[in-house]
Amino acid sequence: MHIETGTLVALVLYFAVLISIGLFTYKGKESLEGYMLGGRQLGPWVTSMSAEASDMSGWMVMGLPGYAYLSGISAFWIAIGLAVGTWFNWHYVAKRLRIFTQVTNDAITLPEYFEHRFNDSSKKIRMVSSIFIFIFFLIYTSSSFVAGGKLFNTAFGLNYNYALFLTAGIVVFYTLAGGFAAVCWTDLFQGFLMFFSVLLVPVTALFYIGGVSPAIERLSAVSPNYFSMFTDATGNSLSIIAIISLLAWGLGYFGQPHILVRFMAISSPKDIKQATKIAMVWVVISLSMAVLVGLVGRVYLGDVLVGNKAETVFMTMSNKFYSPFLAGIITSGILGAIMSTSDSQLLVAASSITTDFYKTLIHKDATATELVMVSRIMIIVVSLLSLLLALDPNSMILNIVSYAWAGFGAAFGPLILFSLYWKRMTINGAIAGIVVGGVTVLVWKNFLAFTNVYEIIPGFILSALAIYVVSLKDNPPAPEVLAKFAEAERLLKE
Repeated sequence: MHIETGTLVALVLYFAVLISIGLFTYKGKESLEGYMLGGRQLGPWVTSMSAEASDMSGWMVMGLPGYAYLSGISAFWIAIGLAVGTWFNWHYVAKRLRIFTQVTNDAITLPEYFEHRFNDSSKKIRMVSSIFIFIFFLIYTSSSFVAGGKLFNTAFGLNYNYALFLTAGIVVFYTLAGGFAAVCWTDLFQGFLMFFSVLLVPVTALFYIGGVSPAIERLSAVSPNYFSMFTDATGNSLSIIAIISLLAWGLGYFGQPHILVRFMAISSPKDIKQATKIAMVWVVISLSMAVLVGLVGRVYLGDVLVGNKAETVFMTMSNKFYSPFLAGIITSGILGAIMSTSDSQLLVAASSITTDFYKTLIHKDATATELVMVSRIMIIVVSLLSLLLALDPNSMILNIVSYAWAGFGAAFGPLILFSLYWKRMTINGAIAGIVVGGVTVLVWKNFLAFTNVYEIIPGFILSALAIYVVSLKDNPPAPEVLAKFAEAERLLKE
């Protein structure tokens, strides 16, 4: 392995910033709320950039450009679905979730929110939701480690398995040190770095190609189907089912714990409006540029990237275009995309296990210091398990992400929406929604994938039906549950 001095300097500076943030935010995080939610003191810039950076993981700078490289502008269907889903999530969920979690005993995890929302003294909903969070976060976090492995392997020739452990090691360090505050502040830094990188690479490629018109002409010469929203690059028509499946990525937003927790941590519900504007500008531009990376990469590089190698189009071009130092900055931007998601996933998974299993079942009287220590131990455990799932270098990042995204979207998306808008919803309806949605995704992905229907669609629909039907057949919620709902509604009007 040979790394240019300039590239090495850029990467060292990048890692130094992340580690410094972790050390700087270490002090004063003795309480579990401080460690897991940053004391609910995040401003609109940190909240919005952290939410979107943790959302747009390695798949945005690797998976989506790779898909566009192979399929053409039909990749925009995913981008459109995600942009619309982002807006709906900020507009209809963010403020309500911030207020509802405050009213329900200042809940700091989604399972804890569900328990207090429905006054579940049996702890059943905590257990059920935590199990599905653990399952799908193992899958999701492994996708980030796969992305890190491919990055270092492609850029520097580093052994794939060594690269996995390097990526995981850095993420685990600053997450262990500073908790939620460290994760969010590093996400702010990495969000700007990702934005810079995803803008610079396609613009540079267009300069080398000669401009937009020559790029379009050369891409049309490769295949006119690259410019059809209704066919793939080979000329095969995209069915209505295929288009709906691509757009359905937007449904997943309502159930992603690592994004929703940002809404819970913002300092004031009044900041949501400004945060929404910041988030939408970032998302629309970044997704559009990510697709453009794949398209111009197909022109500039030709058809040299086959199969899962297409997901390296971003870093392959940056290595060709720039000096070692600037290439190192771009590489850091890709790393930022990877790490900004994996750190959030590790923290949410660890917090769920700590508060929903350890504190609930093992040691109810655990001190705040003990709980923070257990959370740090669980970050390491989840990381190791995710590394085991990431050992296959032939894994497609987008495929792994789509699986976990569907799992969360179907298991928790309908539950979040119903819990925030329907006071008649019951605890049994909530549990039914989680189980039906999560199990449907697992079964559909493994046994019914031949239908070409994205598993989030049946999972989301059946979960919503389960919630509605079971809740209506159940006894109405207790007066104290309805009182909390009414209190949250009152605060929303202030």
